[in-house]
Amino acid sequence: MVPPSGIRKFFDIIATMEDVISLGVGEPDFVTPDQIRRAGIRSLERGETHYSSNSGMLELREELAKHLAKRYEVEYDPETEILITVGVSEALHISLLALVDPGDEVIVPEPCFVSYKPGIIFAGGVPVVLETRCEDGFQIAPQEIEAAIIPRTKGLLIGYPNNPTGTVMPRDLLIEMAQMAEGHGLVVFSDEIYDRLVYGIEHTCFASLPGMRDRTVLLGGFSKAYAMTGWRIGYVAGNGEIIGAIGKLHQYAIMCAPTTAQVAAIEALRNGEEAVQAMVQEYDKRRRVIVRGLNDLGLSCFEPRGAFYAFPSIARTGLSSDQFSERLLFEEKVAVVPGTAFGACGEGFVRCSYATSLEAIEEALRRIERFVHRYG
Repeated sequence: MVPPSGIRKFFDIIATMEDVISLGVGEPDFVTPDQIRRAGIRSLERGETHYSSNSGMLELREELAKHLAKRYEVEYDPETEILITVGVSEALHISLLALVDPGDEVIVPEPCFVSYKPGIIFAGGVPVVLETRCEDGFQIAPQEIEAAIIPRTKGLLIGYPNNPTGTVMPRDLLIEMAQMAEGHGLVVFSDEIYDRLVYGIEHTCFASLPGMRDRTVLLGGFSKAYAMTGWRIGYVAGNGEIIGAIGKLHQYAIMCAPTTAQVAAIEALRNGEEAVQAMVQEYDKRRRVIVRGLNDLGLSCFEPRGAFYAFPSIARTGLSSDQFSERLLFEEKVAVVPGTAFGACGEGFVRCSYATSLEAIEEALRRIERFVHRYG
């Protein structure tokens, strides 16, 4: 049985309260950049309100192919190797349904995004959890993956930059992981929705690693980097055989992604880079403030290098992750997400999103300070 999302529980409570500072939602507080919004508006005004191709507008797929080739030096045929989806959530779900057979095992490092294990289970597969540790920077060692592989192992599901920890795996470890996947014939589902949100380092696209292009199901989208969560636009890229199989599920379940959102996504790729860089710079400021603030309060927090989350330890309070999150919400009206929402090894941690204003973060830290003094 799949439990309800541990994130949604807290959002439902927040909706009934006033004056709550939310560090819980994984959503940019920025409005979609003006030129991207205007592209969508013009599309509506032109009456472009009909279905697109099942695979998505060819113009968008061509822009994505150019983007991936320029940024990561990985080449995809826009006609047969890129599929436009309703957000990365759909991309992940249908990819697992298409490629995981009943009884197949899929290795998942935790903590991880809440949809990973349920998606494997819905496909009839078996998630095999590998726990990561704060003292290792929440990085997974390739040899741990190797030790978990058995004949029923179908693949590996990873998400870097990571939600909830902000971990970015170094290129050398990803290369080792790629060699191991190739040696065992594994498919790698690589969720790279936060690829543009990295700080002081470069993101490595898993499909760009030697031997990985045809073995990787590359999942990406526009929600985070372009502040387009409500537009629901994502994609999956891979070799033609893989995309053909995934596309059948998309055909019958969805038909196509929203046409207006696809037009906006074309504009984002063509003219959105300046806005992306401005948002990344602002996130970086917030990242440094919240990490320093949490550490100053004795809530030990390693430095996240990607996404927009901090994952501090709450051990000094003596509270569980659920207790800390619930009491902080009701006593100080600050919303965070218990680490256990992202896997059992998240116990003793909470996720704090810094995708909110600097002023809100500073006030949240003041409230958390009062709370920690009561329990510390």
